Amino acid sequence: MIRRGAFWPGLLVAAGSLASIAGPARAQSATSIEVVSAAYANGMSPHIVASWISETGDAGGRPFIIVDKLSARVLAFDGEGKLVGETNALLGMAVGDVSPPGIGEMRLADIGPAMRITPAGRFEAHLGRNLAGSLILWVDYDEALSLHPVVTSNASEQRQHRLSTPTPLDNRISFGCINVPAAFFTEVVVSLFESANGLVYILPDDPSGGLPLSQ
Repeated sequence: MIRRGAFWPGLLVAAGSLASIAGPARAQSATSIEVVSAAYANGMSPHIVASWISETGDAGGRPFIIVDKLSARVLAFDGEGKLVGETNALLGMAVGDVSPPGIGEMRLADIGPAMRITPAGRFEAHLGRNLAGSLILWVDYDEALSLHPVVTSNASEQRQHRLSTPTPLDNRISFGCINVPAAFFTEVVVSLFESANGLVYILPDDPSGGLPLSQ
């Protein structure tokens, strides 16, 4: 399981085009998440980040998902880098890019609103089961971070309604996990990951500074 490393300041490079960010010299000296974050910080869309992932072979021919937290969108790609689906998503209630230490061992009741963060980074992902036996996509097992069908057990949270609104302003509601429509999870996520593990790239809330890295 890939876990996030230390917070690296001064991560981003000053570049105005994907070619200058992801060129051979830079690509050889930078981790993939540095380049992805730099591209994002320079105003490039997740689609262009996906192009970089495919062109550099960062996903190794495996399926991958990009989570754009600022627009609350999830984009899913097959092993050839072809977009196979995208959807609105629900994310952690708190803005931030670093999970609180030990959050994977905490009870939900002890995770306060300020701790409910969807962390940024590059993660190895695989399908699995949670403690209730439900099928989910594990993004970081040790920190209990997953992508799964929207949870509707608490009617007061109106999670299904939040997914259908056109604005991302009401999409911050989860404990940190990524919620997607049930049909999208079954038809897109499960279809992509049932035969192979893949990658999840979570783009940062704050691309202007350092970023916690997966290593």
